[in-house]
Amino acid sequence: MAGSQSVFSVGQINTYIKNMFTQDYLLSRVSVKGEVSNCKYHPKGHIYFTLKDDSGTLESVMFVRNRGGLSFSMKNGDKVVVSGSIDVYERDGKYRLYAKQIALQGQGELYQRFERLKRELEEMGMFSQEYKRPIPKYIRTLGIVTASTGAAVKDIMNITRRRNPYVQMILYPVLVQGEGAAESIAEGIRILDAYGVDTMIVGRGGGSVENLWAFNEETVARAIFNCSTPIISAVGHEIDTTIADLVADLRAPTPSAAAELAVYDYRQTEAHLADCRARISRRMEKILQEYRQYILNYQYRLENVSPENQLREKQQRLADAQTKLESLMADKILKYRHRLALLAEKLHGLSPLQKLRGGYGYVTDSSGKALKSTADLAVGDSITVQMSDGRIKAQVTEKYRNDGEESVDHE
Repeated sequence: MAGSQSVFSVGQINTYIKNMFTQDYLLSRVSVKGEVSNCKYHPKGHIYFTLKDDSGTLESVMFVRNRGGLSFSMKNGDKVVVSGSIDVYERDGKYRLYAKQIALQGQGELYQRFERLKRELEEMGMFSQEYKRPIPKYIRTLGIVTASTGAAVKDIMNITRRRNPYVQMILYPVLVQGEGAAESIAEGIRILDAYGVDTMIVGRGGGSVENLWAFNEETVARAIFNCSTPIISAVGHEIDTTIADLVADLRAPTPSAAAELAVYDYRQTEAHLADCRARISRRMEKILQEYRQYILNYQYRLENVSPENQLREKQQRLADAQTKLESLMADKILKYRHRLALLAEKLHGLSPLQKLRGGYGYVTDSSGKALKSTADLAVGDSITVQMSDGRIKAQVTEKYRNDGEESVDHE
């Protein structure tokens, strides 16, 4: 074995080959036609199948995240055109076609035209978000570019009337499929744009790729892009995506949804106004109640400081003081009466008259001087004895000491 030869691992070789596939622009965007065989739907939603023709086979897979690119139920034997990229699965060292879009082979040419125009317009920037105009929230005129008959225009008109009967609808009837449809749609867009509607809905109901093809034409795409009026596209059902959807300012999955996006539901405004009125009423009632309480508080304060109330309060205080004074004086009088009664009783016990009534007498000499001792008298002196019921004039004939044993003086 030559020493200068490099030795690589299987993983390194697989990675190298994968990088070669990744860097190949052709393989990153490729469309392959063939017959479906070995078609298996995985429980997780992936679809594994093989594309074959007379010259060979190609293993293919469509992951569940790309299932939006399949508009029919694929089965063995279907002639299809698969668009996607070819890449290497490193673990197995096998290359596969990773499908993003699958169309029946009869639709293959249309799909290729679609992808080609899509790439061209995308490179021109016609899908760029910076060119998207906002849809007005409140409109007065709604332009409609669609067929004059069919479910699409009926749905748009019914929903518009229900959401806001004051919105004026202007219909420009056009061909939506067949020869001359694209030019008819583009003309309708230009005329309503010149008329000056507030918002425009351009679309039709669902259908096959062929039926929707007018909305994949460059004429319609340029008319939408050059229109100064905001446009909502409403082409087909949600799974159908057209060039018109990509260029329009807003895409709606159905005509009904487009009407809901274009026309504000005035009942929401009515409900909002009713709610505002209720909130204002509650707030006003609360404020009025607060001011009523303020007025009552000021009224109470005014009554408290008013001369009449002051006078009434002073009168009450005077009456209370008078009642208290009378009570105190009554207590004092009662106390002094009790004391006076005790003193009177005591004085009564000390009263000379009381003593006189008890048999005692009050003795004075001839000059009226009270005699308190026998020493103040002499035998023969005249005395006056004051009794309780009168006086007695007497003369001292004898006098004795209190022991009564010895005569003090004899006449």
